[in-house]
Amino acid sequence: MIDVIVAGSGPTGLMLAGELRLHGVRVLVVDKETEPTRQSRAQGLHARSVEVMDQRGLLERFLPLGRKFTVGGFFAGLGTSWPEGLDTAHSYVLAIPQEVTERLLAEHATEAGAEIRRGCELVGLSQDEHGVTVELADRSADAAADGGGRTRLRARYVVGCDGGRSTVRKLLGVGFPGEPSRVETLLGVMAADAPAETVATVVAEVRKTQLRFGLGPMPDGLYRVVVPAEGVAEDRTAAPTLEEFKQQLRAYAGTDFGVHSPRWLSRFGDATRLAERYRVDRVLLAGDAAHIHPPTGGQGLNLGVQDAFNLGWKLAAEINGWAPQGLLDSYHEERHPVAAEVLENTRAQIQLMSTEPGPRAVRRLLAELMEFEEVNHHLIEKITGIAVRYDFGEGHRLLGRRMRDLALKQGRLYGLMHAGRGLLLDRTGRLSVEGWADRVDHVVDGSEELDVPAVLLRPDGHVAWAGDDRRELLDVLPRWFGAPTG
Repeated sequence: MIDVIVAGSGPTGLMLAGELRLHGVRVLVVDKETEPTRQSRAQGLHARSVEVMDQRGLLERFLPLGRKFTVGGFFAGLGTSWPEGLDTAHSYVLAIPQEVTERLLAEHATEAGAEIRRGCELVGLSQDEHGVTVELADRSADAAADGGGRTRLRARYVVGCDGGRSTVRKLLGVGFPGEPSRVETLLGVMAADAPAETVATVVAEVRKTQLRFGLGPMPDGLYRVVVPAEGVAEDRTAAPTLEEFKQQLRAYAGTDFGVHSPRWLSRFGDATRLAERYRVDRVLLAGDAAHIHPPTGGQGLNLGVQDAFNLGWKLAAEINGWAPQGLLDSYHEERHPVAAEVLENTRAQIQLMSTEPGPRAVRRLLAELMEFEEVNHHLIEKITGIAVRYDFGEGHRLLGRRMRDLALKQGRLYGLMHAGRGLLLDRTGRLSVEGWADRVDHVVDGSEELDVPAVLLRPDGHVAWAGDDRRELLDVLPRWFGAPTG
């Protein structure tokens, strides 16, 4: 029996596979596509996702292949500057194409021992108290020629990371309420014959009134083209044509820029939907399978990666037999509200980008407010994910927040978290994790950057406890790390 079958080899599924393998969990990732995607709908990692990669020792793979940006405009195109003093050691957006992110995460997962099986689609599942039976269809060219093959596998758990049209979610019968798309946008990568100077001048003029429009230069003389669609397509699975792009470019810019030779074409809407439940017994949902929203602010890929970061250690604890009661359920309790807030802010951004008089008036007002550093700071913290605080109850001001990277006398904090274990960072030297040393590391360090006597960090870097009272610590350890050994 496989420990976990992950449906979907996008960033969420691959991040989850890597997290599970840190704890020795046997993982099979299945994906109906026979080859990795060439589409890079997402274009970057926000600060919290950069932190996530740093916490697992992956950031050095990403940095040489991306570019750091500290510019304004990430909230609905508003704000002229990047806010100062963000509570992170990575105060930037790392521009990196989605296909590169997926490749790096796939390399990490396979190096860690996960199996990725492409051309293999999950088409059925049933579960009982001992595990989940999944039905897989072989979508490879050879299998298609033979009429397709079906196999059944057994797993202890299944996680659906299979996108907004998730088969896993539908098979579970989990509701996906929300708002349907009201506007649609075309997105693609293609060549253009128009001179670069002409493109830049025309785009700047159009964007004075139409913020859902752009031609961004890419390597090899290509452009990333974004333009409002004529309407909302009845068949959302059908890719738009190059002629549709040309028509809409002419409608908004008076020219189609001589676009040709598309690499890929797609469409996206502004629907917002949130799964009613992230867990049904032994089957869970993550990433776009659990939530969809407009791509404003570039939050989608990041939200999914952070879902996986929250879920991975909890599911591994359940499989390895030390999870306290309710730990796996805390995945829904913590991540569902985070997604709900992202849906709210993306819908607000879409409204602020409207060409209607009312939203334009609100936009002008908010643009004034964004000149206040506190407002700019607050909204960018939302977009970048560093403002997330889980509800762990009453307590210290750090409780529930993720801890930023700190300079310690024996290195960096995130450098001590690569193994995905809990961590007691202790300035006093009087505390102990005896009984939990197989799950929690104890580091005594007098770093002045830590302004509390000690903090207990979960494997995802969120603060589970802060203080110096040994009895309080002994009360908290079982809540997150189960019963002591010995």
